[in-house]
Amino acid sequence: MTARLEFDFEWRITLFTLVLLPLLISLGFWQMQRADEKAVLATAFEQQQALPPAPLAELWNEEATALAYRPVLLEGRYREGQHFLLDNRMLQGKFGNEALTVFELTSGGLALVNRGWLPADASRREIPQVSDIGGEVRLTGHVYVSPGKPYLLADEAIPESWPRRLQAVEMDKIAGSLAGRLFPYPVRIDSGQPGALAVDWQVINVSPAKHQGYAVQWLAMALALALIYLLRSSNLWQLIRGAPASGAGKE
Repeated sequence: MTARLEFDFEWRITLFTLVLLPLLISLGFWQMQRADEKAVLATAFEQQQALPPAPLAELWNEEATALAYRPVLLEGRYREGQHFLLDNRMLQGKFGNEALTVFELTSGGLALVNRGWLPADASRREIPQVSDIGGEVRLTGHVYVSPGKPYLLADEAIPESWPRRLQAVEMDKIAGSLAGRLFPYPVRIDSGQPGALAVDWQVINVSPAKHQGYAVQWLAMALALALIYLLRSSNLWQLIRGAPASGAGKE
């Protein structure tokens, strides 16, 4: 008598598989989507960085998509003592802040220049001191356009005293706290420029290849789960071994 494929769907195992399998598959495809997004960001950065620095005053009315990572040239002076400290920023495992100083453009208006990272007190009892840069300077950097709105547990008010420590850079609130027209996006300074601190700008925190590796892991787990379920709920393994069918795989 020819052996037939038979099934015995034990409800607890079936329910577990029906819940977990779609989750594993969705995580795999989500990681693939993240890999595509990171690849697009990396390509956009490389294309923009190939352009020569443009005077910031000429870019005031440009769209955000055209401004992201755009190399720019700034001429003017830093405002003495007017520093925003972006809290909870890590560099090589050390706690610190990013210092964003108000910059007066010679052509008129203001810019917020992110000068990079400096160490800070992890207990936040002391505020780090940011050095002032006097006189007229000329510097280069690139426009940073945040990919989304910052996540905050509560609405944050801009402190009145300088330096002003922030949990996130919200340009509309910062502009409202300053006297003068502010360029709508911060400028991340290039290494070696006047006023630059520790500069290590990361365009993407996880490479597309790593996301692809995560996707393979999730999908491989989904495949393994489906295979285990099939072997557990049927007599497929017995048929493969050539043994006579003795009901489904259930004990």
